[in-house]
Amino acid sequence: MSVRSVVAAVLLIGLGIVFGVTLVSSYKGVDLTFADQEVKIGAPANGVKAHPALVALNEALHTISKEVTPTVVFITVESKPRTDSPDDANRFFHFFGPEFRLDTPRRGPEIGAGSGVILTPDGYILTNNHVVENASDEGIQVTLSDGRTFKQAKLVGTDRYTDLAVVKIDASNLQVAAVGNSDEVEVGHLVFAFGNPLGLTSTMTQGIVSATGRGNLRIIDDGSGYSIENFIQTDAAVNPGNSGGALVDIKGEVIGINTAIATTNQRYQGYSFAIPINLARKVATDLIKFGKVRRGYIGVQIQGMDATMAKANGFDRPTGVFVQEVNKGSAGEVAGLQAGDIILSVDGKEVNSSNQLQTMVASKYPGEIVSLKVFRKGKTIEKKVVLKSRDEDEEVIAARDTRSERSTPKESTPPTAVKMDNLGITIRNLDAKTKRAYDVEGGVFVESVEPFSEAQRRNLLPNDVILSVGDNPVDSVTELEKAIKNKKPGDALLMRVKGENKTTRFVAIEIPGSNRNK
Repeated sequence: MSVRSVVAAVLLIGLGIVFGVTLVSSYKGVDLTFADQEVKIGAPANGVKAHPALVALNEALHTISKEVTPTVVFITVESKPRTDSPDDANRFFHFFGPEFRLDTPRRGPEIGAGSGVILTPDGYILTNNHVVENASDEGIQVTLSDGRTFKQAKLVGTDRYTDLAVVKIDASNLQVAAVGNSDEVEVGHLVFAFGNPLGLTSTMTQGIVSATGRGNLRIIDDGSGYSIENFIQTDAAVNPGNSGGALVDIKGEVIGINTAIATTNQRYQGYSFAIPINLARKVATDLIKFGKVRRGYIGVQIQGMDATMAKANGFDRPTGVFVQEVNKGSAGEVAGLQAGDIILSVDGKEVNSSNQLQTMVASKYPGEIVSLKVFRKGKTIEKKVVLKSRDEDEEVIAARDTRSERSTPKESTPPTAVKMDNLGITIRNLDAKTKRAYDVEGGVFVESVEPFSEAQRRNLLPNDVILSVGDNPVDSVTELEKAIKNKKPGDALLMRVKGENKTTRFVAIEIPGSNRNK
């Protein structure tokens, strides 16, 4: 074969190879370079910048997280074995801590979890009483946000009336939480909850304040009948394990200690409650200094005013706090307070709920003087009260409850039963035996209260003794009928009654219809 033929053949083969490669590589179903192929995911950056307001908000929230997270700790508690089996299925309000168990053996100790807030560089930590109250000896462990763990934390003190407690770890140079002013908190303010919900440590959630001054929820109830509830309500998401954690404002300052949730399933359903930091700060200071809380106490039984109670006392709207009873020997009695008084203000600050009054007084120490503006029988007067400690009043109450019977009162008129349809009650005169049993000299006995009546709605109970209507004592059914006779529908009257438990209270009732009695 000639050289020319060989060259021609090589050229033809080369052209064929080039053509074939070009043809195959242009076919989209085949890729001959799998290893080197570039994978492109997503579109290129569009060059749009985030709005400066969002950037600022983003950075602000992150700053709050960086400042607050190191000041909130994770607390695990080994608790003593329970001897009871409480049924919380029907409770609407739940504490966070007790429902969150890391371990639930059939017998022996349980391991629960909660949160706490660092108060001092040397390791004093504020948490909830219900997180640590049942802890076994050396059973409290504290873990910081940086992972350091302190076993056998010391329980410094607890306060069951506010559900607060202080524990201590052996540490130094800890980052301390900034403390705000809960009196400045208002509905609509942005808040952030920090804690360890469901064991998820160092968690931050956001919400708003949905109410302030929430009380009478019976969240804190140790059976004594005395508790201090003045919660900040929020919708920041919280769950079991958040107990004792911080509720902070937009400045990163602690304004509350997360304590309980309103729920039907022991998990977050939209509302949670925090103890105001101004109250918590006073309790924590006392526990650290004295090992117990020293709080002032007036020694009165009180209730909030509603529309009917206000009308019965001559107000056009609910105002102040009504004094149901003044304890014997209490600071209130010494100052001259009387059952039926309406406390309008404390030290110049208006009060319109019983929990608000309790909180204001509890922030004071025994021996301090508070100035009360009081409405009594159409006049406004001022009373200076030198506060006592509650322990003193408890001793007085115990002595009063064990007092001997007084002399037998004089006989009353024969019992006569009368049904008062407009109020929904059946009443009768008192006999001598009933007078001795109730330790009264006069009054009218409530035999029965009809269901759904005005009397039932206003909490007038069977076996109550009606002592007076307004300022007028009643000693017989006839006198009670006379006191009510001139009242027209829509009028309200104030009755002083004594219950089966021998305590005296006031009941306001609005006349709903005709005064005809049978």
